[in-house]
Amino acid sequence: GNHQSGVCTNHLKKNELKPWLKEQWVIPPKANAEFVCAMEDVLAVYVRPYDPERPVVCFDELSKQLVKETRKPILPEAGRKERFDYEYERNGTANMFTSFEPLTGRRSVKVTDRRTAIDFAKVVRELVDDQYPDAEKIVLVMDNLNTHKPASLYQAFAPKEARRILDRLEIHFTPKHGSWLNMAEIELSVLSRQCLDRRIPDQETLVREVAAWEKKRNQGECKVDWQFTTEDARIKLKRLYPSIHLG
Repeated sequence: GNHQSGVCTNHLKKNELKPWLKEQWVIPPKANAEFVCAMEDVLAVYVRPYDPERPVVCFDELSKQLVKETRKPILPEAGRKERFDYEYERNGTANMFTSFEPLTGRRSVKVTDRRTAIDFAKVVRELVDDQYPDAEKIVLVMDNLNTHKPASLYQAFAPKEARRILDRLEIHFTPKHGSWLNMAEIELSVLSRQCLDRRIPDQETLVREVAAWEKKRNQGECKVDWQFTTEDARIKLKRLYPSIHLG
């Protein structure tokens, strides 16, 4: 059976329902203690009961190429109206930082110009101060990207402010080549299919479209019921575990 079921996910594909089957080449080919250690850490987080004081929030990001349409007049032929040839030109990129709380079906998408450490730090501060101001700790699951570091907070803010924000976080990193363990990646896949699978000309349009999608998903309380457990991992991904020889 499926190890993960989506509520209000609008026909998730099989590889989204079983993300550990997707693109198997990105999973380490042989025993990898670092991978299984980080994987089991994340899976342990996912089986925690819901606690509003310590919400589990998955965090991810996605880039979108902006493409605008241009009209180029075609010289009219005798007796015919003026016509236009439609062309498309690249109009830069925009970045979307996504936070997703799988147990409540709450998500937020922040559109930014770039995806630097400073951008990341500002979005994390917003998460702490605006989205979860009453939480004791935000249990943050995210990919181990070079910008997704506690040090990014110190790049963006004064030490006291950086420390204040980090003290509100409990960070768990997915393993390298294990981004499929991040439930926010599933949410971004739905966003891509429902909202981003067309030409979007500029950032203003992107912000408007993403906000409408976010509102609809939040109103529907679209959740992810993750059922891939440590026990499953130890069976299905047994080849990744180092062999222990006790003698």
